[in-house]
Amino acid sequence: MPHKTFFWFIFPTGLAMILFIGLPIVSSFFQSLHIENQQILMEVENCDPFGCTTNVRVDVEATEKLKEENPLGRFNGIGTYIDRNHLAFDEIGEAWNSSSSMGEFKDTVLNLPFYKALLFTLTFCFAVTPPVIFLGFIVALSINTLSKIIKGLIVFGTILPMIVTPLIGSLVLFWMIDSQGIIGASIQIIFDDPNLSLKASSNLTWITLIIYGIWHNTPFAFVVFYAALQTVPQDPIEAAYIDGASRFQRVRYIVIPHLYPVATFIMLICLMDNFRVFEPIIGFSAEGVAQSLSWMIYQDLRNENKMLFGSAGATSMLTIIGIAILLTPVLIRTWKEFRTER
Repeated sequence: MPHKTFFWFIFPTGLAMILFIGLPIVSSFFQSLHIENQQILMEVENCDPFGCTTNVRVDVEATEKLKEENPLGRFNGIGTYIDRNHLAFDEIGEAWNSSSSMGEFKDTVLNLPFYKALLFTLTFCFAVTPPVIFLGFIVALSINTLSKIIKGLIVFGTILPMIVTPLIGSLVLFWMIDSQGIIGASIQIIFDDPNLSLKASSNLTWITLIIYGIWHNTPFAFVVFYAALQTVPQDPIEAAYIDGASRFQRVRYIVIPHLYPVATFIMLICLMDNFRVFEPIIGFSAEGVAQSLSWMIYQDLRNENKMLFGSAGATSMLTIIGIAILLTPVLIRTWKEFRTER
């Protein structure tokens, strides 16, 4: 009976995970093993009073028939994974043999589409996540000490960046740093340079995207930390206060250990969310200097006439593998601590 009750309790969640997580992943994997069908061409002879010419055009009817017969496309195995737009094994081997220094080899590899996108994705992840956790904790700790009269208003103002959709938020900041925006114009006045622009450098664009990521994600960390602070037991804090412990010592030795599992949870969510960075790139029109793995998938699917489903599927699978590798150390450490506590 208890097992039956547990089964029906977990069944809806398990079914939802299979339908909305498992099946899309399996579908993307199978799609990544195929490439688009070739268009069937035919020669058409056009004659006029001055003579006849032969033109080549797509046989739409035959091409559509081929798509109906092979909806997934032609089987390509792992060919898409190792082509130039993804892992690029051949190009890396050629670069290794032809490069005269490690610097030249690194520059060549990082100019390949997948590794260029991977570099920005990882940079964004590791540059945004730690400040988000730190600032979220500091803001939650500060607001938790305010009086109830003003606490509600402050909390609403703090979570406002999280309420704004990423695309709208990035567009607003993009307009603000423009030469005619309040931030861009102020910088030009401060440095007395009318040609100075935050959009003029790839490094400045990356920094702007990272600042936006911190601004947008910090409210999430704040909300979780603030809720967790309400569960901190007051007896140890009061005892430490009576014993002469400073506020910093009470936070360090009582509050932080209590919130450590919450910080781990926030880090996992932020890493997964930041690894799929996409909207800020579109909002800042930064495609020329910053491409992410999610942006690569978007590029493969944006052309209605020639959607590269196989390439998008391969990039999706590599992204999932990247997230798994990124989270594995944290999950292993959490599991070991759980086993130790038991």
